[in-house]
Amino acid sequence: MAQNPAQNNGLTPVKPINWLHLSTLVAVAILVGTEMVGASWAAGWALGGLLQLDPTVSRVIEVGFTLCGFVLLYYFMRIAIRHEPYRG
Repeated sequence: MAQNPAQNNGLTPVKPINWLHLSTLVAVAILVGTEMVGASWAAGWALGGLLQLDPTVSRVIEVGFTLCGFVLLYYFMRIAIRHEPYRG
């Protein structure tokens, strides 16, 4: 006997994807991600130049700040998905 995929074995039914919400979330991820990661990298670059650090140390600071930007983007997207669910 074939099961309906929406039943999902007695669990919560799987809702269809709302493509409008999904496209909004993708656009927000691109826009905010570019700004956040770019600003984080630029802050690391500026700090290394301001303190006249060795280029290797400056690159390490840039990478650290960039990773912080990706972490901030991750948490931002978690909140965005919570407020704009793409299923349902």
